[in-house]
Amino acid sequence: MIDGIFSLLSGFKMMLSEASLRAVLWKMLGLLVAIMIGLMVGVFFLADYIASVWVPTGDEWYWQMVAYFAWLLTILLTIVSGAIAFVALATAVAAPWLDTLAYRTEVLVGKPTVENDASWSSQCLTALINSTRPLLGLMLWGMLALFFFWIPPVATVIWTLASVQFLSYELFDTQATREGMLFKQRREHLEENRWFWLGFGGLSLLLMAVPVLNIFVLPAAVVALAKKG
Repeated sequence: MIDGIFSLLSGFKMMLSEASLRAVLWKMLGLLVAIMIGLMVGVFFLADYIASVWVPTGDEWYWQMVAYFAWLLTILLTIVSGAIAFVALATAVAAPWLDTLAYRTEVLVGKPTVENDASWSSQCLTALINSTRPLLGLMLWGMLALFFFWIPPVATVIWTLASVQFLSYELFDTQATREGMLFKQRREHLEENRWFWLGFGGLSLLLMAVPVLNIFVLPAAVVALAKKG
C-alpha cells in the first residue's frame, strides 16, 4: 500500500519537474478543466438530491448530529461519483495525450519503447472500449449500494471501495494498452498487486477531492505507472 502511495507521489514530482512532460500537460490542461467544470455542476445537483433523501429534519439535538453525519456521507458520495466520472471521461477524450505522456516518461527513464502512431480517434475509441467492462462491474456494485441506499454508511462504503477498484482500472489503462494487456491480464495484475493498487487508487481518489489538484491526478498517475513499468 505504501509503495502505491509513494509511486503516485513520484509521478507528480516527475511530471512537474520534467519540461518534456509539462509540455504535454499544458496541452491537455484546458480539456481537463472543461470536463471538471462540467462535472461539478452535475455533482452539485446530485448532492442536492441525496441530501434531500438522507438528511433528516427535527428540532432535537440528536437530529442535528444525525443531519451533520448524513451531510458528511452525502459530500463523500458525491465527490467519489464526480471523481470516477472525471477519470472515465478524461481517460477516453485525452487518450492520445496520455499515451504521449507515458511514452515520454519511458524515454526519460531509459525503457525500451515505441511511440503510438494510431490516429486520435482510434486511441480515444480504444480507451472508451477498455472502460466498458470495468464500468459494468462498477454498475453492479452501484446496484448493491442502491440496495442499501437507506443505510447511508453501508451504501457509502460499498460505493467508495467499488470506485477505488474502477479508478485503478482506469488509471492503469494507458500503460496496460501500451503493453498490449487484455482485460483478463489487467484484472490478474490488479488482483496480484491489490495492496499496491489500494494505496495508489485510494490516494488518487482522495486527491480527486482537492480542488485544482484533482485535475492533475490522472496525468500524474500515467507518469507514475509508465515510470514504474
